[in-house]
Amino acid sequence: MALDFLAGCVGGAAGVLVGHPFDTVKVRLQVQNVEKPLYRGTFHCFQSIIKQESAFGLYKGIGSPMMGLTFINAVVFGVQGNTLRALGKDTPLNQFLAGSAAGAIQCIICCPMELAKTRMQLQGTGEYKQKTKNYKNSLDCLIKIYRKEGLRGINRGMVSTVIRETPSFGFYFLTYDCMTRYLGCEAEDSYVIPKLLFSGGMSGIVSWLSTYPVDVIKSRLQADGVGGVTQYKGILDCVRKSYHEEGWRVFTRGLTSTLLRAFPVNAATFATVTVFLMYMRSENDLRECDPGPVIQQPSSL
Repeated sequence: MALDFLAGCVGGAAGVLVGHPFDTVKVRLQVQNVEKPLYRGTFHCFQSIIKQESAFGLYKGIGSPMMGLTFINAVVFGVQGNTLRALGKDTPLNQFLAGSAAGAIQCIICCPMELAKTRMQLQGTGEYKQKTKNYKNSLDCLIKIYRKEGLRGINRGMVSTVIRETPSFGFYFLTYDCMTRYLGCEAEDSYVIPKLLFSGGMSGIVSWLSTYPVDVIKSRLQADGVGGVTQYKGILDCVRKSYHEEGWRVFTRGLTSTLLRAFPVNAATFATVTVFLMYMRSENDLRECDPGPVIQQPSSL
């Protein structure tokens, strides 16, 4: 159990390193002003960030998901595993229910982590550009938000995060379970790693597609007030105003960069976990090809 947990943490870190640049692009596209857009699309956003802020600009806010990685994996591993055992049978439905339970519980850590990540990603660019930076790092960001707004400020976007994460993790585990069953994942199969990579990548894509519009609303709520102006009173108000001002396409803004990110992130996570376990264990101990429920899409993943 400890080895699986450690492998999941290492794999999750690899996923964050691979996917964070895409996440930065996604957030910038989701919250930019439609009347004065800074970016024309995904690739233009990439080019602009690198040109104006160097490649390091793509990794703004990475400290927050890295800090929360261990805790999120611990929560997800414990909740998903115990829920699945409590349900009695390893069926697709139970995989969905166990994944949903894990997704809901880990929001306690995921929400503040993503709040800091979003604020850091928006700092010093476009309409949020300031002569001096408000936050030195992710931890400093959370401390300052807490001092100014209290616990409510730290948990800004919690409801939308729960609405997003609960079904998203359910679909992730369901898709992964179905894919590995369909592909016939066996430890002795010479193609087991490519199969795991493909299964993980597709699971990530499906989980994001299932709740992406909610993610747009979450990002907008967490970015609200950064420039000193608060636009939204809550989730429904954000949905109504966003739709009224920008139409239905607003709920797909940043989707391209998200899907481009989803596959390699999960592929990197699965590959790292698999190689780590193969290195740490002897081949005789690898009786199952499933690395375990700890392998997650980083939230935030």
